[in-house]
Amino acid sequence: MITANRTWGYDMTVLDEAYQRLHGMGPEFGGDEEGNHGLTNHGPMAAEVILRRGLDLDVHQWLDGYTGRLAELPDASNRITAENWQEALGGGARRIGDWTTFFTREIAAAPWQTVLNEWWPRLLAGIAAGSTHGVIRVGHAVRALRVEPDDAVAAKEMGYGLAFWAARSRPLPGVTAPAGTSAAAAALAAVPRLADQSGFIAHRLDRLADLDGWPGALAALTPPASAADVPAKLADLVHASVVRYLTHAYGSPVLLVHCATAPNAVLHILPVLAEDQWLPSFTAAWAASAAITATYGPAAAAPRDTLPQATSAAETLDRAAHHGDEHVIKFADTAVEAFDRTGDPDTLAAAGQAARLIG
Repeated sequence: MITANRTWGYDMTVLDEAYQRLHGMGPEFGGDEEGNHGLTNHGPMAAEVILRRGLDLDVHQWLDGYTGRLAELPDASNRITAENWQEALGGGARRIGDWTTFFTREIAAAPWQTVLNEWWPRLLAGIAAGSTHGVIRVGHAVRALRVEPDDAVAAKEMGYGLAFWAARSRPLPGVTAPAGTSAAAAALAAVPRLADQSGFIAHRLDRLADLDGWPGALAALTPPASAADVPAKLADLVHASVVRYLTHAYGSPVLLVHCATAPNAVLHILPVLAEDQWLPSFTAAWAASAAITATYGPAAAAPRDTLPQATSAAETLDRAAHHGDEHVIKFADTAVEAFDRTGDPDTLAAAGQAARLIG
């Protein structure tokens, strides 16, 4: 069982109110049918952090300023069933309404833990869905459900995350299970970069199929010795990704946040997954972090003398709250968790870098 180093209490009434405000909104906005130019709705994820961390923000006021940019949830048009779901997987924006209706129905009929464990292995290969926001949204909902397992609104929110993941499911090319001897930081540093880092994320991820050294870089990471070793290995990957952000975030400050927040979401979902899913979950989380590194990471680290200094964990969270950006809030949450586990001040400095670089 994974336990946090600190414990916060939820006001689930307020979180449920926030979720209900957002459940009429779609999971993305501003893009075309393929998701190009689009942005992801971070409202549910940021609301969960604001309330769990007790940030100095009124969550409803924050949502007042955020929801105006969102699009309405698309209507369902074609019913998804146990017989035809595979043809709807990865169907894109036109299937978001269909998948949301499907998972709302599934969660009303069975415990959320059952639904998650049934669909996790079906969705895992497509972890890059929506720039990894599918798994991240599920992760934030599961964190709330681990505190209040009977909360029906939070369970519905998990279903919304699963629906976005299913609609945008995008398997990564060339995924190879770790089988090497490199620690997480060294393995991330050795990931080859795309020579052409242009275009939208979907176009970049497709180019990984032709990237020299891509499968070998994935294989170079030291694997968990067993399922029981997965939580510690995932925590190492999160720590390495947060610290690398400090020196490499200038390449793409928003996208590179997800190198850390995606595996952190998997880390928090593990306790409610069947243990036979832990090893494949580690492989998928590592592949997602490596893929974003390859497609958005710059070639060189920023000079250390140009980087922010660490502040305390409390000051880091206060700064994120004052900044108010959803990516800054989520990354600070992940960075402080990494600090709590390791005591490494570079994790807190990395959160400062996000606040500095993200507008």
